[in-house]
Amino acid sequence: MRKNQLTYSDIARSELFRKLIVKKKRFIIPMTLFFLAFYFTLPVLTSFSEVLNNKAVGSISWAWIFAFTQFIMTWTLCSIYSRKSQTFDALCKEIKDQAQAAERKAG
Repeated sequence: MRKNQLTYSDIARSELFRKLIVKKKRFIIPMTLFFLAFYFTLPVLTSFSEVLNNKAVGSISWAWIFAFTQFIMTWTLCSIYSRKSQTFDALCKEIKDQAQAAERKAG
């Protein structure tokens, strides 16, 4: 390691890095909890109740419709994350630029 190179600890203490972590947690934790709740609802409801066994359209039960909506939910969450990650990437670039500027200044 070069003499004036910043360490991970230096960067992790920066205001921008903490802002990035807070923003990511505020987004990822609720999305993960929603995903897990939505995902595990199907096996729980089919295992412990009969509510999804009722016919929805023709011979298709609500269980099949709920299972299909899980694909839609996954694609939607992926799309939302892809758009939101641009914000995270912009913050990462700022952090890198700030670290490089600090190294040039110190060096």
